[in-house]
Amino acid sequence: MDNPEHYEIRMQLESYNDIFSDFDPRPFSEKALSDDFLAEAKKASGDKTEEIDILFFIAKQKRDAKDEITIKKRLLAHFKRHHLLLHEERKKLVKSGMIFITIGIILMFLATFIIFQYEHNIFASFSIILLEPASWFLFWEGLNLIIFTSKKKEHELVFYKKMSRARIFFSTRK
Repeated sequence: MDNPEHYEIRMQLESYNDIFSDFDPRPFSEKALSDDFLAEAKKASGDKTEEIDILFFIAKQKRDAKDEITIKKRLLAHFKRHHLLLHEERKKLVKSGMIFITIGIILMFLATFIIFQYEHNIFASFSIILLEPASWFLFWEGLNLIIFTSKKKEHELVFYKKMSRARIFFSTRK
């Protein structure tokens, strides 16, 4: 388990339930993960670029090989699912941003066309007053979605990507 290309996250468990939510009565194969476990995993894996190994220590008399197989599958399924969901959410944000930018540019062209075609018309003046701020708003909001909002997801996306590739081990207390 000590591998220079792998970073180990070591966690002491009183029972397997420490990994899961106290409020979820379902079996390990379906149970929601504990917020405490996820927070500790995020903190421990934070700036690590290596592959992750998760090593759970549990008392020998509390170990159950069947439960450990189920828990490993559940953890990896959770991490893979959330990685996929975040990736899709980020793609949607970028797509929405591109749509906003495109509509903003179209409205800018429309405002420019109206200025050149109908310079001294009250309807044209009103249209310009309406179109210019709308076009700039959509343009900048689209850039905001692409540059800033989608980047806010980056930290979580990287975490779930790392964890979805993690190797999970159980061991007795030392």
